[in-house]
Amino acid sequence: MGLVLLIVVVVLLLGGLPRWRYSRTWGYVPSGIMGLLLVILLVLLFAGYVPTSL
Repeated sequence: MGLVLLIVVVVLLLGGLPRWRYSRTWGYVPSGIMGLLLVILLVLLFAGYVPTSL
């Protein structure tokens, strides 16, 4: 479960980068949302709500 969450977070972080022409006007919104989700995931991980092994 932990590996799947790590892969999903990395893919979403790469998708939030403003590398394409149409996404340059979005500003910091996608990366800010991804940062917030990453912080929530880390809090849940340290609190023990997310299993790290199968």
